[in-house]
Amino acid sequence: MNGKVSRNFCNIAIVGPASSGKTTLLESLLFVSGAIKRKGNIKQGNTVGDNLPEARDRAMTVEINTAYTTIDDLQLTFLDCPGAIEFAQETQNALVGVDAAIVVCEPTVERVLTLAPILKFLDDWEIPHFIFLNKMDRANHSFTEILTAIKAVSPRPLLPQQYPLYQGQTLLGFIDLITEQAYQYHAGTVADPVEIPATVAAEEKLARDDLLEGLAEFDDHLLEELLEDINPSLEEIRKDLKEDISSDLIVPVCFGIAEQDYGIRPLLSTLVSEIPASEVTTTRRGIDPKAESPTIVQVLKTYYSPQGGKLSLIRIWQGRLTSNMTLNGVRPGGMYRLLGQDLQAILEAFAGDIVALSRLEGIQTGETLSSDSDPESLPTPEKMSLVYALAISTKNRKDEVKLTAAVAKLLEEDPALSWEQNGDTQEILLWGQGDIHLQVALDRLHRKYNLSMTTQSPHVPYRETIRQETQAHGRYKHQTGGHGAFGEVYLDIQPLPRGEGFQFQETIVGGAIPKQYISGVQTGVEEYLNQGPLGFPVIDIAVTLTNGSFHSVDSSEQAFKQAARIAMSEGMPNAEPILLEPILEIKVYAPSDFTSNVLQLVSGHRGQIMGYQSCTDWLNWDEVTAYLPQAEMQNFIVELRSLTLGVGFFNWQPHHLQEVPEKNTQQVLANLEAG
Repeated sequence: MNGKVSRNFCNIAIVGPASSGKTTLLESLLFVSGAIKRKGNIKQGNTVGDNLPEARDRAMTVEINTAYTTIDDLQLTFLDCPGAIEFAQETQNALVGVDAAIVVCEPTVERVLTLAPILKFLDDWEIPHFIFLNKMDRANHSFTEILTAIKAVSPRPLLPQQYPLYQGQTLLGFIDLITEQAYQYHAGTVADPVEIPATVAAEEKLARDDLLEGLAEFDDHLLEELLEDINPSLEEIRKDLKEDISSDLIVPVCFGIAEQDYGIRPLLSTLVSEIPASEVTTTRRGIDPKAESPTIVQVLKTYYSPQGGKLSLIRIWQGRLTSNMTLNGVRPGGMYRLLGQDLQAILEAFAGDIVALSRLEGIQTGETLSSDSDPESLPTPEKMSLVYALAISTKNRKDEVKLTAAVAKLLEEDPALSWEQNGDTQEILLWGQGDIHLQVALDRLHRKYNLSMTTQSPHVPYRETIRQETQAHGRYKHQTGGHGAFGEVYLDIQPLPRGEGFQFQETIVGGAIPKQYISGVQTGVEEYLNQGPLGFPVIDIAVTLTNGSFHSVDSSEQAFKQAARIAMSEGMPNAEPILLEPILEIKVYAPSDFTSNVLQLVSGHRGQIMGYQSCTDWLNWDEVTAYLPQAEMQNFIVELRSLTLGVGFFNWQPHHLQEVPEKNTQQVLANLEAG
C-alpha cells in the first residue's frame, strides 16, 4: 500500500446476502492490495472485519466494518456491511455515503432472490454497483444460468466483463471480455495470460457481443459501429463502461474465489478504472463538489467502545475537515482513519473521504453536520418497521438505574432498535428486526455495560368489555369504635359501542347521596375498571349511579368509593364479560413466487386477508394487506422469512380491537392464572 496521503477518494460498500463471503472478500482485497501483510481467516477469528465477539460467535457480520487501501493515487475505503436482513438498517445507513457497491453473491440459482432487496435499494438511491460472483468453485449451475437468474431480480441490465474457464468442475481462470485476453489463476500471485481455448471461443464471442450490445443501448455511436461491423476501440469501451456505471445504468459482473484470492486483482483493476469519482456522488446528492466551504459531513454509523468512548463514522461531502473543527456547535475529540479496530489519528481530511470523529456528543447516525450554523439536512434511509420485541429486565435490581443510559447508547449505535416502557403491560420492551438482532443487542449490553438481562415474550395488551346490561348493588359498612364508614350505591352497567371508552353519569334524586360523595363513586368505578372480572382493563361501558343511601356521621367519599368497587365486583361477572385483543393492519411484501405461501401464513395466524396486489415499484413482488391479531405477531416475522428465503418483510400499525375466539380466550385466562 502506498504510504502517501491521497486526495482522490472512492468509497465502496461490500454488500450481499449472509454467508456470501463479504468479509472474506474484504480480507482478500486488503491483502492483495498490500493494506495488510497477512490474511485473516473467519474460522480463526482474526479478520479485519467481523472483529467483535457478537460477530465471531455467530460467524456473521453484525455492524459496519471499515478498512482502506491505496492503489496508485486512489484511496479505496471499504465498508463491509451486514448481509442478514435483520441488520439491513445498518447497511442502508452506510450506503448513503458510498460512491459504489460490490454486491457479493454465491453462484446458486436457488438463492438469487436474496439479492432483490439490496439491488432495489441501490437503484432507488442511484448507487452504482458491481456484482461479484464468489465461491465460483462451488457453482451448481452454468455461468449463463446464474446470470439469467440474477437478471430476473435486477432492475438494471447485467453486463459480464469476464467469462469463466473451467476444466470439469475446476475454475482455471477467466477471459477478459473487454480485451479478449484469457488468464489462468495461480495461488498467491497474478494470473498468467493464456490463449483462449478453442472449446469456448464461440461462447466468448457471444458473451463479448452481449457486452457491446448492452453498452450500445446507451451510446448511439457505438451502436452505429456495431451495425457496420466496426470493432470499437478499447478506449471507447472503457469510456462507455465508466459513464454508464457512474449513471447507474448498467451492472458489471465479475467473479472469483475470494478465499483463494482468485479474481481479486481483476476486481481491483475494474474498480480503479471504472468506479465513479467521489465528485459524481457528491453532485448526485445535490452538493457542489468544487465548493471549499462550508464543510459538510454526514454521520453514517455510531460506535461505542466498552470503555464508553464514542466514535462517529462520517462521509465528508464538501470542504476540508480538521480534527479541531466545530460542527453543529460540537468539537470532536479527535479524527481517525479506521482499519477494522485499529485507529490511525489524522489531522485533516478532505471532501470524498470517510473518517471517524470521537466524542460527537448528542449527534445521531444520519445527521448532517456543518461548519455553518444551520446546515441543510441530507436525505437518510427510511427507518425500518419494528417487527419483533422482547420484554427485558435486569437480573440484578441494582442495575436498573444504569439501564436507561446503556440502552440510550445501544440505540445510538443501532437505530433499527427501539425501546418503550409499555403502560398497558408495565413491561420494558426492546424492539428490533428479529431474534438474532435483539440477542446481539443483549450481548452488547452485557459486554459493554455489564448488564445481564432476563427476557420473555411480551404480554399482549388485552382488554375486556361486556355484552349485556346489568344492575349492581354495593354496600360498605365498617365500624372501628370511633366514627364508622358507610356508603351504599345502586348502579346500572351497560355496554357501549366499540371505541366509546368509559362513561359515568348519575340520576340521583331527592338527595339519596349527597353531591360531595358522588365523585367517590366514580373513582371507585374507575379503579375497578383497571382490572375487570377476566383480569384485564375494562373498556366501552357506561355506568350510571341510580340510587343509594348515606349516614349523616359515618359516610365519606372513601366509603362510597369502596361501595362502588363492591357493586362493580358483584355486577360485572353478570354482564357477560368478553375478552378483546388488539388487531394490527399489516402490509406484507414478498416475491410473487411466495404470495400463496404468505396468504396461507396469514390465515394460519388467525389473520383476515383484505387483498393483495403487485408492487408498482418492485419487479415481481406482491403486497398483501391483512388484519392480524397482535397475539400472533411475535413469531410472524420468523416464519415469513423462513418461507421467503429471508427477504419477506411487513409493516404494521394498530387498527382495532376484536373479540377473542372462545378457545383462545380459555387459553389466555389459563396462562394468566398460571402466572
